[in-house]
Amino acid sequence: MANELSETQKIQIGKQNKKGQTYTDPNHLFFKAPRTAAFYTGSEVIKEAIRRANVDVMVAYPITPQSEAAALIGELYAEGYIGDYMRGESEFAVMSQCAGAAFGGARVFTTTAGPGTMRAMENFPMWVGSRLPIQMIVTCRGINSPLSIQPDTLEMYFLLGTGMLVWHAETAQDFFDWMLMGFIVSEQPDVHLPLALCCDGFFVTHTKDTVMLTPSEMCLPSYDPYRSPVVCMDMESPPVRMMRDPFVMKSNYISYMTHASWQEETRAACERSRKHTIPLIGGLIETENVDAEILIVASGTAVSQGREAIRLLEDEGLRVGLVKIKSLRPFPFEELREATKNAKHIFVPEFNVIGWLATELKAALPDNHRIVAGPHVAGGMTMPAEVIAEEIQKTLGRRVATMAARGS
Repeated sequence: MANELSETQKIQIGKQNKKGQTYTDPNHLFFKAPRTAAFYTGSEVIKEAIRRANVDVMVAYPITPQSEAAALIGELYAEGYIGDYMRGESEFAVMSQCAGAAFGGARVFTTTAGPGTMRAMENFPMWVGSRLPIQMIVTCRGINSPLSIQPDTLEMYFLLGTGMLVWHAETAQDFFDWMLMGFIVSEQPDVHLPLALCCDGFFVTHTKDTVMLTPSEMCLPSYDPYRSPVVCMDMESPPVRMMRDPFVMKSNYISYMTHASWQEETRAACERSRKHTIPLIGGLIETENVDAEILIVASGTAVSQGREAIRLLEDEGLRVGLVKIKSLRPFPFEELREATKNAKHIFVPEFNVIGWLATELKAALPDNHRIVAGPHVAGGMTMPAEVIAEEIQKTLGRRVATMAARGS
């Protein structure tokens, strides 16, 4: 495995924390520990993952649809599973407080959604530049006027340029596993970056699903802040000391180069996360029938709708493959080129109006005339599988009357 524990963390394995949970080797926890089925909402799954994550600090601010998860984690604090829990006075304040806690060497977790994500946006590149391995759950919702609290992944488009790791969960099971795995990846010394773990709000957070949970008496080893590639704040090392150094504050060539080279380094760290991520989440993509000439490429719950569309099209005599993108940062360039090499048509259903994933794919794949940016819906609208199937039928020049009648 590429994911290694520090000597401090290795010493913890087999010992118990104050709640009686046993510090467990992550690879055992993820792949060998027994699992029990539970029927939970996505918000409840967030709580159960954090119960096992050995989090030091959670900072919360209520905004739909992540408010329930934040409240449930407050219950964990009351039960003694989290070191500190507080509410910020705004979303911007929350992300600033998260930074302060991470500078101090804490394992930090928070949640946000929609306009809250946008209000706090200035903090995220700062987290990256400061190499703070904060995990943030983003329960996507509409950010534009008129107000919508329904799922819309437009906010993810803004996060992609911050330098953070960005993963997109399809299901509650993804959510549970990836939250725990995300701490391990983001805290690796050669990565040490924040992670935005996104889901389509309501579709995942407020619906129930069967999730296989690891034992609650097991937890991750503690975060070891002294593995950080930058100095952890303590009484001798105040945070972000370089910001007070004259060469950075002057407008000169050294200042420019310092800033530019550090941006390059943080993005290189994102790329280095591949070797840690792939063995944990089973690759950056997941594929089915990629030898088919027609493919659906999607992330999040658009994958689920794509699966059903494939079933409908099979009834119509069409064979369609599927590519599920798990990680958007780092972006799976090579994996996607290999998976789509046989495709004549690549359809990209999205829950946003601009089609940012299709844009990413057009930039990454050869012969990008094969890519159909759609269908996409926005503002919280659902995307019935029939809509995806009809888009494919129309592009192929086939009659779609039989599809339109389904589900009515």
